[in-house]
Amino acid sequence: MANLNRNWRLAVGLDAGSARTRCVILTLEDGQLRFLGWGEAPSLGWTRGRIADSGAVAGSIQYAVRDAERMSRASVESVVAGVSSNTIQGFLSRGVYEFGRPRQVEQDNLSYAVQLASRVRLEDDRFVLQMLPMDFTLDGRAGFRNPLGAVCTRLEANVYVVSCSTREHQALVGAIHQAHLAVEETVFEPVAAAYASILPEDRIRGVALVDIGMHSSSLVVYEGDALLRAAGIPVGGEHFTRDLSQVLKVSWEDAHQLKEEYGCAILGLTSDSSYIELPSPEGRAPRESTRRHLNEILEARAEELFLLVRAEIEKSGLRQPLMEGVVLTGGGAQLTGMCDMAEVALNCQARNGLAQGVDDWPEELDGPAWTTAAGLAMYSARLKSHREPRRRAPSFVGLVLK
Repeated sequence: MANLNRNWRLAVGLDAGSARTRCVILTLEDGQLRFLGWGEAPSLGWTRGRIADSGAVAGSIQYAVRDAERMSRASVESVVAGVSSNTIQGFLSRGVYEFGRPRQVEQDNLSYAVQLASRVRLEDDRFVLQMLPMDFTLDGRAGFRNPLGAVCTRLEANVYVVSCSTREHQALVGAIHQAHLAVEETVFEPVAAAYASILPEDRIRGVALVDIGMHSSSLVVYEGDALLRAAGIPVGGEHFTRDLSQVLKVSWEDAHQLKEEYGCAILGLTSDSSYIELPSPEGRAPRESTRRHLNEILEARAEELFLLVRAEIEKSGLRQPLMEGVVLTGGGAQLTGMCDMAEVALNCQARNGLAQGVDDWPEELDGPAWTTAAGLAMYSARLKSHREPRRRAPSFVGLVLK
């Protein structure tokens, strides 16, 4: 049971997706994160991955949050919310701080150089969602991760800036406010999912995370503490379902059920020669299809998704292969065979990303669909404490949060 007198220590993550709205409540106790409650609701008010009815979205948020409040017996006042869409863009920016004379680099100097790098010009309807320091350059010498105490006359901060649509961001924040909640911060969802599921030592050797949502997917690529690439990809779980609906001539709901019961993203992992019965409208004779035909449809779409992921990874400037492979999160990652297809298309190991580092994390949430919500709640705890609860975040995150 949560102590209602300690609500300021609550850490709440809100993953308001276009298919499901999920809320996770954690508490920070003596430097450790402990699970308190979760809530989930069908997402209403979305059309093709965009908010079309903010009141309906607010209703889904309220339902999920109240569910989590009932379980945790706590009252939620604010959340860290996730943002993800195919409008996400990322780019490098540099901030130059001329000291004028040799001096020792202090924390304020690093933060100021990062602040300079964040002063970027964006196109209309673009909003800086996050800026993540990569490394620093001292008097022309590049590659310094944390140059505190070093002496130089010119300090350069190399920052990766993640931007999104201002209109879509405001629509999400407005819906959360309509649900009578404050927004502590908005975070690019794959960054939150990576925070929950990828250990710092794994980032050092290079790793990518793909968050597969309903209407789109999102990607981040890490090498060490540095975020090298962030991108939105216009393929999500809904595309798999739509393909089945169109090719097999069944309703969207029936196609979704066929995908969940019999689907696989790559041939050879299931009994492809077996037959499955296709739902038919009333008055029509039953129809059949081979499971192989169904999986061929899914395999083609999965291959397209991961080829797009590979193209984005190649743009990241990664200096070595992804030694820690690719991590899959989101509801779309639950399709059988997705990790296998990722390994074939990306030529590296793949795994589902699961939340780590939270005491009492329930078994029923131990899947890739809940990783983002967990990461958002962990990010909330980080914001409140300004120090790492149980896990160590990438050191550069601390520069932004301080």
